[in-house]
Amino acid sequence: MVNIGIVSYGAYIPRFRIKSSDIAKAWGKDPKTITGGLGIIEKSVPSLDQDVATISVESARSALSRCSINPQDIGAIYVGSESHPYAVKPTGTIVAEAVCATPNLTVADYEFACKAGTAAIQTCMALVKSDMIKYGVAIGADTAQAAPGDALEYAASAGGAAFIIGKENVIATINQTCSFTTDTPDFWRREGRKYPAHGGRFTGAPAYFRHITSNAKNLMELTGTKPEDYTFAIFHQPNGKFPVRVAKMLGFTPEQVKQGLLCPVIGNTYSGATMLGLASVLDVAKPSDRVFLTSYGSGAGSDAFDITITDTINQLEKKKAPLVSELIDDKEYVDYATYAKYRDLLYWE
Repeated sequence: MVNIGIVSYGAYIPRFRIKSSDIAKAWGKDPKTITGGLGIIEKSVPSLDQDVATISVESARSALSRCSINPQDIGAIYVGSESHPYAVKPTGTIVAEAVCATPNLTVADYEFACKAGTAAIQTCMALVKSDMIKYGVAIGADTAQAAPGDALEYAASAGGAAFIIGKENVIATINQTCSFTTDTPDFWRREGRKYPAHGGRFTGAPAYFRHITSNAKNLMELTGTKPEDYTFAIFHQPNGKFPVRVAKMLGFTPEQVKQGLLCPVIGNTYSGATMLGLASVLDVAKPSDRVFLTSYGSGAGSDAFDITITDTINQLEKKKAPLVSELIDDKEYVDYATYAKYRDLLYWE
């Protein structure tokens, strides 16, 4: 049986940060209540010249720099995001022009809230398995929007990760994947609206928790595994509390979740959230380690993956691109006024 999985990966996180306490102070809120309630200390902030296209290009270039594949062998690029810079103009073509040496490939933008990136991985897996392409690039990236003063503002951040999917020199075999999807309108943004709306507490129980627990259980049933069979577990992280809580509900330990839990220090990168969590795990994973990943996208759906690290990961030249921990540590704080300028909060028509 041919092993299909991750050949290389790369990540990018903007270096600017704003502390949750500074956002709280700007709105007259108690910083301790906000930080404790959401489990978010600070979040990343894209600068004026950063968007999903630039984040995707940086991530894809990092992935290519770590391996020796020919860019001309890339047959597909899919960019998952809910903040594509253009309403009508693909982000993927910009990435393809920047990283590939040929126009002979298929490109598309994906959108399914925060799970668009994992949906892109599934598509690349299918195309590789059918021999339609040799390699596919799946990207999850966002510069998340949040209305000023809304609870989302404390979490909505920026970042992304890219994964090269193939069946040669695989560093992490994707053993199984499955999805769970319903029409649950917990989060939405109408065409032409600048900021999204959400269902408050409704986004938890019938949305996030139902989809992740249902799909996670489906995956373990398909693979015949239990939580203790995995070294690492990654769950979508809209805040610092939900992934820890859902892990406990499913029987995973805090130690399994720790490496992939980035939201407390960079915020919710939406389509980049589980992708960056996986990149962080791959930074430290060893051969035979097993990874459990479950994404979530509002609207609503979940993609789950059972992944095994191979011996080939020792050959990957990780040092040729920044590790996730290095991207997190390379930071510069901005105040709320600068943040408002960078996020275009002060505008008029």
